[in-house]
Amino acid sequence: MLKVSDLKAPKGARKKRKVVGRGSGSGHGKTSCRGHKGQLSRTGKGRRPGFEGGQMPLIRRVPKRGFTSKFKEEYQVVNLQDLDKCKDKSTVTPLELAELRIIRRKNIPVKVLGQGKLTKNLTVKAHKFSKRAQEQIEALGGKIKIIIGVEKAD
Repeated sequence: MLKVSDLKAPKGARKKRKVVGRGSGSGHGKTSCRGHKGQLSRTGKGRRPGFEGGQMPLIRRVPKRGFTSKFKEEYQVVNLQDLDKCKDKSTVTPLELAELRIIRRKNIPVKVLGQGKLTKNLTVKAHKFSKRAQEQIEALGGKIKIIIGVEKAD
């Protein structure tokens, strides 16, 4: 039977580290494979990440377009067909949707969209509703309640 202690790396998989600076007889003495003079021969090797030897760095060559708004609101999307999965519930809140794993995070607002069919009379609490979702919920006798802010667990 094969054991963990019997495992070995295949031949050639592990390379020996190059030992430098141990005298001229080693073949890697004196300048220790760094050459004579210049920035790379010094200790500390003063080159930052992204440095391209004086050439204009890639990050500065690529054109910058547009901007990202710091006021953008991100919503988790729930469709009517997802709300239909809520069994034995008359009221559906973001916390209950998180428990049922319909949404992933409790701290991001929820928007209900009108894709799919709803077959139950529900009271739905969410941060936003599309026009079609609102019409379909109310057509079945349900109610919508708009939440302001993030709803906390009781």
